[in-house]
Amino acid sequence: MINYKRFTLENGLRVLIHEDKSTPLIAMNILYDVGSRDEDPGMTGLAHLFEHLMFGGSLNVPDYDTPLQLVGGENNAFTNNDITNYYLTIPSVNIETGFWLESDRMLELDFSQKNLDTQRNVVIEEFKQRYLNQPYGDAILKLRPLAYKVHPYRWPTIGMDMDHIKNTDIEHVRSFFFSHYAPNNAILALTGNIGYDLALKLSQKWFGPIEERAIQSRKLPAEPEQTQERVLTIEQDVPSTALYKVWHIGPRKSKDFYTLDLITDLLAGGESGRLHTKLVRDKKLFSEINAYLTADIDPGLIIFQGKLMKGVDIQHANDSVNEVIKGLQNESEIKDEMEKVKNKFESSTVFSNTSILNKAANLSFFELLGNPGLINNEVEAYRNVSYEMVIEALRKYFIPSNCSTINYISTRKEK
Repeated sequence: MINYKRFTLENGLRVLIHEDKSTPLIAMNILYDVGSRDEDPGMTGLAHLFEHLMFGGSLNVPDYDTPLQLVGGENNAFTNNDITNYYLTIPSVNIETGFWLESDRMLELDFSQKNLDTQRNVVIEEFKQRYLNQPYGDAILKLRPLAYKVHPYRWPTIGMDMDHIKNTDIEHVRSFFFSHYAPNNAILALTGNIGYDLALKLSQKWFGPIEERAIQSRKLPAEPEQTQERVLTIEQDVPSTALYKVWHIGPRKSKDFYTLDLITDLLAGGESGRLHTKLVRDKKLFSEINAYLTADIDPGLIIFQGKLMKGVDIQHANDSVNEVIKGLQNESEIKDEMEKVKNKFESSTVFSNTSILNKAANLSFFELLGNPGLINNEVEAYRNVSYEMVIEALRKYFIPSNCSTINYISTRKEK
């Protein structure tokens, strides 16, 4: 059981504390309720750009990393469709340095042209390396707009077009910051060797003076139900032909979430997963294969991806994937496998929550979902998935009309 306390400052900042005296460290996680879904379709990639800008200096601190490293701290961040998350670990005796640094960049960034130019070039280079200059890199750029037609999940976190980032100016950056980065749009979680009283004192001292801001209202278009299968064929000079498939699912808080999570574990739970066992090891149709769900706050996707062995017909590979999914309806086989993946989920979740950093991140995210107590209920929710729930989810979601497929055909000649 992970016990926690919480309070909210007058400016709207929500703070959660889990005290763990067994460690000399404190993890500090700040979640901002802004992701790529909050961007304008004509100016995508700003949320991810901000992840970089936040390390380029703030109003009173020109260099974020050096002061933190001097007191033994480490930090990082990530952006996804829904959130931007900043986290650090630091010796408990130096925790006030963390409060100082995080509060100053919440107060205001260094909105200089030099900082913008530097971080913009970093993001553009990242886009080239990850999406344009490696085999299959553009698959996600094709897959999302195939599956989504109106919802902002139709572009990846890094943005749909690098011209959007190239054309960003200081006013765009400043406007995005003050309409999304604010105490009343953030959640702070503190885990480790820190008690409630000290957390309250330091939060009031460093974050309390920051005024709440007018947050841009979120009016996202709902993605209409997909009623017809979508197929896109791409021919490129890549090492081997690849198959990508996605199925629409509900939001993270959907009653089917843990059922679908269990299904992906049955299919792709490492080398013991059904896809690997049947299609890689036994039939040798694929050289590698994976499936996972996106766990988005709004209705998300189950994503399948696999690289075919030389000479395998892609339609045969696609049919074989569907056969493996259909095979999950075999009750006599699946019930034992379900128990195995449930045990694995429980052990991995319990182990994950021994990390103060993971606990801080989970408390922040579950607070955003409306119930930080989920950190203690996930295993039970996963264990409560029944065979009947699996069958219902398979029949509801894994149907052709709900599926989008990319056939990524290799044109490379064998030497």
